[in-house]
Amino acid sequence: MNHIKSAAKAIESELIDIRHHIHSHPELSFEEYKTAELVENYLNSLGIPNKRMAKTGVVGLIDSGKEGKVIALRADLDALPIQENNQVAYKSKHPGIMHACGHDVHTTCLLGAAKILWQNKDSFKGKIKLIFQPGEEKLPGGASLLIEEGVLENPKVDYIVGQHVMPLIDEGKVGFREGLYMASTDEIYLKIIGKGGHGAMPHLAIDPVIIAASILVDLQQVISRACPPHIPSVLSFGKVLAMGATNIIPNEVILEGTFRTLDEDWRAQAHEVIKKYVNHACEAKGAKAELNIVKGYPYLKNDIELTRKCKTIATEYLGSENVEELGIWMAAEDFAWYSQQVPACFYRLGIRNKERGIVHSVHHPNFDIDEDAIKTGAGLMAQIAIEMLNKDLK
Repeated sequence: MNHIKSAAKAIESELIDIRHHIHSHPELSFEEYKTAELVENYLNSLGIPNKRMAKTGVVGLIDSGKEGKVIALRADLDALPIQENNQVAYKSKHPGIMHACGHDVHTTCLLGAAKILWQNKDSFKGKIKLIFQPGEEKLPGGASLLIEEGVLENPKVDYIVGQHVMPLIDEGKVGFREGLYMASTDEIYLKIIGKGGHGAMPHLAIDPVIIAASILVDLQQVISRACPPHIPSVLSFGKVLAMGATNIIPNEVILEGTFRTLDEDWRAQAHEVIKKYVNHACEAKGAKAELNIVKGYPYLKNDIELTRKCKTIATEYLGSENVEELGIWMAAEDFAWYSQQVPACFYRLGIRNKERGIVHSVHHPNFDIDEDAIKTGAGLMAQIAIEMLNKDLK
């Protein structure tokens, strides 16, 4: 363990340089060609065999040469359509695109773990699959595409581990949760078609603005009353578009939102509840509804035994004072696709430093990290992989 810590410390400056380069050159989902090339070149420089999958994904394999299990370590490559506000030397050079969710950190940490593991492949048995995945931020999610292309096969993956930055946790700490952790996510696209007219004569129109307002308010109650109280559930609308004017009632209103939960039966039921209410609400007021619910990522479940073991390893590596218990998180992650296929552990890497003003949430234009977290993330992933393979979790 001390050897792994020393190895992570020895490559810290190298990893920070890599992170700066990736952060400066962000690429959107499924467009990560240059980032994929960087990953390929780094793995090739180490001698780690790798191949392209899903066009912009890279999958490497470290074979110890000794029979054993196969563990996969996953990072994501894509950035977000956000204009960066940080004034730092490594600020995004691509206007309107930013690594605001920490995927540059995830990729860097996994590259660091890969180097440590390659240098120490005589110290474990089995194989380690390195998954650098595209398109986490965009449906259908790069994980689903990689799974379709067989990323969990040849060799067959026994368990998978991923980490994600967490601005709510201080640098040097990590967080774990056993069982259900993150929500499913569905996208709601609704067009309410009424009859436009003069704002002074609403009786001659069918006002889609008023109908939309009613639906926005009422759906919150409809969902909360239909949802079993023990199931976390969120319905939010972030886009309302009514192209009228002060004295113009528009023909139509567009609403876009998201529905999230942690139960598949209730998820399906909620879709029907939303459809039924929207159609009836519009019909009752003489309008029409065009509703499309796009089913996205499933809920993310952490395998209890695997997560408990990873937490124990983290406690030994970082100290019990630096390992936290996580609560339910209603954001979504396409790592959930892996968790539906094989035992999975998705944990959080602390990156917060209040004294330095590093406190902003992911998806914020001022998001950044305390870069001391990089050696923590790289070293811990390597340590988890080695110990999991050597202890042969059943």
